[in-house]
Amino acid sequence: MLEEVECWLTRRSWSAADRPLDRLLAARAAAGEAGRASVSVVLPALNEEATVGEIVATIRRELMEKVRLVDELVVIDSGSTDATARVAREAGARVVHRDAILPRLPAVPGKGEVLWRSLLVTGGDIVCFVDADLKDFSAEFVSGIVGPLLTDPDVQFVKAMYDRPFGDTAGQGGRVTELVARPLLNLHWPRLAGFVQPLGGEYAVRRSLLERLPFPVGYGVELGLLVDALHTVGLDALAQVDVGVRKHRHQDGQALGRMAAAIYRTAQLRLSRGHLVRPALTQFERGANGFVPRTHAVDTEERPPMCEVEEYVSRRAA
Repeated sequence: MLEEVECWLTRRSWSAADRPLDRLLAARAAAGEAGRASVSVVLPALNEEATVGEIVATIRRELMEKVRLVDELVVIDSGSTDATARVAREAGARVVHRDAILPRLPAVPGKGEVLWRSLLVTGGDIVCFVDADLKDFSAEFVSGIVGPLLTDPDVQFVKAMYDRPFGDTAGQGGRVTELVARPLLNLHWPRLAGFVQPLGGEYAVRRSLLERLPFPVGYGVELGLLVDALHTVGLDALAQVDVGVRKHRHQDGQALGRMAAAIYRTAQLRLSRGHLVRPALTQFERGANGFVPRTHAVDTEERPPMCEVEEYVSRRAA
């Protein structure tokens, strides 16, 4: 590991317990005088009726009603066919359908697309993203990663880190993280090698930075934002906070293969801005007469920095 990264780990890695709520509230009040302390929490959701309600209820109860740390809580529904929208709304979130945001630009499938569009329907100076499939959710997933942004003006981007068990097996990373993302970062962006969970879906970022970054529309969004943030604001503006244990729904091997291909493509674009000969991934499923090939397009589209979108600029100026 680079000496610079070792120093970064001692300076920019914390535990959620390092910043108790009373300290965050005091910092928020002080920062609020300068008009840069409002916090938006965004949950991208697709068919997450089993978990989204408890996450929303916890954030609302612990961080909006007991204390005033979060200003708005928004679930962006990207086309759920179950009761996700209803459950989220009843639990206390404002629910916005992906297709209702920036309707002049047809939406494409993908998590990054939803996160990008969320900037148009939120107003917080700090935007905190939280996946909607988490189990045994703790409010520290939000307060922990928002904390450094409230207490340190030099920090601009904070990722959550956590243990991530697979079944009954303890572990520190997901399968795609360990097999794809971590090798890519260590080999090509070694200054990011200190991030425990580079692909984690829980992170908080200053809006002033987010609106300057392009968003890969699919699974590559976490890697893309992290790499681009490094090049935009430098390593010392990035940080991570230990929030404990993350439990969620695990995807099957083929879904992980598609995720890995999108992440590799996101990295390849940033390395060379070149073009793949064939941006597709073929996987195999056993059918009645043997293995059947299934070919999937690899996410290659990216949305531009939000500060280049006319509707966003007009809204912020209003």
